[in-house]
Amino acid sequence: MLDHNQTMHLIKQAQSGDEHAKELLLEHNAPLLKSIIRHYTGKNVEYDDLFQIACVGFLKAIHNFDTNFNVRFSTYAVPMISGELKRFLRDDGFVKVSRATKQLSAKISAFVDNCKKQNQPEPTIDQIAKKFEISPQEVVFAMESAQIPISIYEKTDESDEKSQSLLDKMCAEDKTDDMIDKIMLYAIIDKLTEREKKIIILRYFRDKTQSEIATHLGVSQVQVSRLESKILDKMRKYFNE
Repeated sequence: MLDHNQTMHLIKQAQSGDEHAKELLLEHNAPLLKSIIRHYTGKNVEYDDLFQIACVGFLKAIHNFDTNFNVRFSTYAVPMISGELKRFLRDDGFVKVSRATKQLSAKISAFVDNCKKQNQPEPTIDQIAKKFEISPQEVVFAMESAQIPISIYEKTDESDEKSQSLLDKMCAEDKTDDMIDKIMLYAIIDKLTEREKKIIILRYFRDKTQSEIATHLGVSQVQVSRLESKILDKMRKYFNE
């Protein structure tokens, strides 16, 4: 593997138009690309296609990377490569749905967003079904049709606040996969406000209860619950960008 100084040197050459430098960077970072791709296989897309898309994301990372950043290039590149793969899967539409379902999904999304903008509680499935005069099952199908592969941070049971995410239950078979998950998680957490970071760190890294966090912040447990829900929604959006 290239060390940090060698990587920075090759990136500068690549940004100056040196194709050989780009090839060397791709060659030495192929294991990283393959580890990221592993998270997106099994979606009826050829592996070679996924690798090519990952390479596009990698080259974009090279082009946009500022060597004055105080971060390792791999830390910067992983979210960009992952984002390129997710956009491809989303735009290519590995799950085909009707235009009517897509339109319904868009209307539901607009309705939910409008409730949030008006500081109203997020509508339940039953409330959405009543609003659009459809069954709860149709609501769930329409909302799910707009989703890309499930996030590794998605809780297995949203109704249970003690439910673990898929990431909590996954046992990485190698340290590279574990490193990628951590890099992406830390990159997302870094985008949060200081208060949001504090809540996530206390809740998921220090194993504090909502009541304990409420006491620490000087707010009610209900407020912490609502804040946590909003923060997790925000993190999911960052992850899916």
